[in-house]
Amino acid sequence: MATITNRQVAEHAFLRPLYQDGYYPDHVVDRGGAALLRLCGRIEAERPQDLASLYALTRSATEEFNVLQDAFEEAGSEIETVAREAIGDEFWFVAAAYGFADADAEELIAARDW
Repeated sequence: MATITNRQVAEHAFLRPLYQDGYYPDHVVDRGGAALLRLCGRIEAERPQDLASLYALTRSATEEFNVLQDAFEEAGSEIETVAREAIGDEFWFVAAAYGFADADAEELIAARDW
C-alpha cells in the first residue's frame, strides 16, 4: 500500500469507537480500517476533481464494508447503529480531509447494505 501523504489522515485513528467497544472484534475492525486506508490511497493516486469522481471511489470502499458484514456476523457482532454511524463518520472525515467538505454524507456510503 502506498504511503499516505495527507498528514491529517496519516495521524488519524480510524474506527476508534469500534475498537473501544468490545462488541466489535478488533480483527474485523482492522479490515475496515484497512479499507478506509485503501480509499485514502486511491484518492491520493487518482486525485478526484469533483464529487462524482469521489463518490465512485467511496462506492468501492463502501462495498468492502458490505462484504465485512459477514465477517462481523461470523465473529458474533454486526454492523448496527453505532457501527453505521462510526463508519459513516469516517467516510465523511476522509472526504473532508481531501478537500470535499461539501460531500453529502449519505451519498458517500450510498452503496451500503448495512
